[in-house]
Amino acid sequence: MQSITIRRATGQDADGLTALMQESDAYRGQYATVIADYRVTAGYIDRHQVFAAVDTTDRILGFYALVLEPAELDLAFVSDEAQGAGVGRLLVEHMIDQARGAGLDYVRVVSHPPAEQFYRRLGAERVGSVPPSPPKVTWERPELRFVIGDRSAAHTRDTATP
Repeated sequence: MQSITIRRATGQDADGLTALMQESDAYRGQYATVIADYRVTAGYIDRHQVFAAVDTTDRILGFYALVLEPAELDLAFVSDEAQGAGVGRLLVEHMIDQARGAGLDYVRVVSHPPAEQFYRRLGAERVGSVPPSPPKVTWERPELRFVIGDRSAAHTRDTATP
């Protein structure tokens, strides 16, 4: 089992985060238009709470971006090779702790439709749906919410072994 650390992303990670996102099998076929030509930039990383899950060689296994105002999980990706190893769970638990530390009451998630059940398993509640916004998004997306408050549903784990 490999050790996984969650660390703050830096501008130097921008290309690696973009590559991980662009290579995601979850965004093939009908979902490809959502991330086509999308880049995670150093400026984006500087403006938002962006964290990366890395292995002992600092290889990026996944990442998320928490926007504080308005409170939203803007990006969340796990590399195809790391799927099923607990990386996504670690990232979401870390995000919840970051949101709690920032004093947020909730975090909105407009989910990739196949990821809805993942978020719900981790405690998100479905609160509605977001209509299509052609041409990039031609399908309805689940709108979810993680209620933060004082609930202790997640604990910070800077280093964990899946």
